[in-house]
Amino acid sequence: MKKHFLLLGTLFAWLCVTVQPTAAAGKTGGQAIAYIDLQYILKNLPQYESANDQINLISKRWQKEIETADQEAKVLVANYQTEQIFLSEKMKKEREKEILDKENEVLELKRKYFGESGELFKKREALLKPIQDEIYTAVQDVANEQFIQIVKDRSSDPSLIYLSNKLDISDAVLEKLGAK
Repeated sequence: MKKHFLLLGTLFAWLCVTVQPTAAAGKTGGQAIAYIDLQYILKNLPQYESANDQINLISKRWQKEIETADQEAKVLVANYQTEQIFLSEKMKKEREKEILDKENEVLELKRKYFGESGELFKKREALLKPIQDEIYTAVQDVANEQFIQIVKDRSSDPSLIYLSNKLDISDAVLEKLGAK
């Protein structure tokens, strides 16, 4: 008898947990879960394209600066190798130090611009964070308007096999952002 009550209690608790979100969604006329396609949204935002273009230009400029310094280091090494037999020990040490300084300069530039918390990271953060915040706010607004409890990004969900277009609110988010 106790087993039956325990089984019924467990079944009742499970039903409460699984049926409650569905019932709440039904009462409000909305759905419990929706998806966005963040890649699609970003592709349709002109400010994102503009920010990406700025990041690419800056990145190319910094890469060129690094390549120029690296080429200078290679020239120093090549010159040293051809002139090495004619140099005194003192001059060899000076040239080796010059080469080492130039190679360290290249490494420092790489770290400064492209390192973990380098200039590119900071620039990307400064340009893209406001756009991400806008998207987050728009998603939140659409979710509240449509009584959606969960919004997932379909472009980053590898377990997603099928998605009904009815659950995709990407266009509503773009509309809220003033795009399209």
